Order: sequence, then structure tokens, then C-alpha cells
Amino acid sequence: MRIGELSRRTGASPRALRHYESSGLIASSRTANGYRVYGEGAVARVANIRYLLDAGLTLEDVSAFRECLDGDVSSAPPSARGLEIARERLAVLDARIAAQTEARDRLSRALSTHPDPA
Repeated sequence: MRIGELSRRTGASPRALRHYESSGLIASSRTANGYRVYGEGAVARVANIRYLLDAGLTLEDVSAFRECLDGDVSSAPPSARGLEIARERLAVLDARIAAQTEARDRLSRALSTHPDPA
């Protein structure tokens, strides 16, 4: 299937698919006129990549799961490395949430000293 069909079937933009390919997460062959052609297995692979990205992992994190991207990532038992990556990413997300919460609280306190003119 060509990139447009893979995009339609997975919800990933053609740009994202090219990025996944340049990162070595998916592969294509080329037709004589240069079009990318993906195998049927690319649909599941892209779905798994998107699942991991939606869970807060980075593309670099996802590359550690390369060997299992063709299966059902969401129900597979996690590896020790997978758990380590997930814990590291969770710590980063928690730190970002804490920083954003603190910024929100500072702004809220600043606004509370200046009532809304009505």
C-alpha cells in the first residue's frame, strides 16, 4: 500500500510515517517512480508506535520496543527494559506536571490580588 493509504488506515500523517521510517521503525520499498510501498504489517506496527507515543513515550523510547512492534504491544507482558523506560518517562511527565501546576498556582495567586473589574 502507498503512504496515503497507510495514513488513512492508521490516522498517522504521511509526514509522521516518513519520520517513523527515517527513525527505522517502519520500512518501505520503492516503486520505479519512487513511491513508497508498505506491507500490510505496517498497519499494526504504526498502531503500536502511536499507542506508545500516546502513552507519553518519545520516538527514541519507542525504538527500544522495535522487536515487539509487530505484535499486540498493549497486551504483551512488559520486558524489564520496557518497564524501566516507562518509569523514566513517568518521572519526566510527573516533573513537567509539577512545574506546570506551580506556574498555574503562581499565576492564580497573582491574579487573586487584582480582582476582575466588572
